[in-house]
Amino acid sequence: MRVAVVGGTGVLGTAVVRELGARGHEVRVVSRTAPATGVTEHRAADLATGSGLESALNGCDTVVDAVSARRRTRSVMVDGVRRLLEAERQAGIGHHVEISIVGCDQVPIAYYQAKVAQEQVITTGEVPWTLLRATQFHELVTEILALPARWRIAPHTTAKVQPIDVSAVATRLADAVDNGPAGRIPDIAGPSVHTITELADIYRNHSGRKLLPLPVPIPGRIGRALRSGALCLDERGEAIGIGYADWLSRLTH
Repeated sequence: MRVAVVGGTGVLGTAVVRELGARGHEVRVVSRTAPATGVTEHRAADLATGSGLESALNGCDTVVDAVSARRRTRSVMVDGVRRLLEAERQAGIGHHVEISIVGCDQVPIAYYQAKVAQEQVITTGEVPWTLLRATQFHELVTEILALPARWRIAPHTTAKVQPIDVSAVATRLADAVDNGPAGRIPDIAGPSVHTITELADIYRNHSGRKLLPLPVPIPGRIGRALRSGALCLDERGEAIGIGYADWLSRLTH
């Protein structure tokens, strides 16, 4: 099967490309810029403008959307996916696979609200689809903790997350490609729920640095949602992959 991975040069996209290739699929990376190495086929396209989308999808059977945009979020992830789906319809794509976020409809953060709107675009569109919600990647947790660590600070808060190994997410998305359109499939997360305080302690122990604990209050509706575990699995989801501490250990081996 020929699969176009849109955003195939990002953290998730790279893992999806690798997993699909290992399964014998013909993988086409679609992104604004070409990947550095390891990709046999690339097409340049931009979701924000629609430039290059139509030609990028020609000859493909399935599209996996692995795009994440912290800037121009709605223009890329909502309006851009609308453009992507129209290009898929014109190219005769039979299956659109989308990644979303566990609890995105419960936390009033702009990025999450854009994911909810993106889900609505996909689920009401004409292209048959599969939607997978996953929790935050270990890479994002590390990024969040590494920034204050530059100033020898470890943020402490009781906000809860259940981070997941991106390779486990890529495996589940590749399964979705193999299985065909299935609508919304069960949510996934890592094996353990942690507070940010606990994750900061794990990060500090791994780095060996002396970091000063600093309470970080998160007020309002966002804080209440995060403390309640809105971004963690409920009874309908599945915990998979390795935990944050084991993931950090693998980075140094």
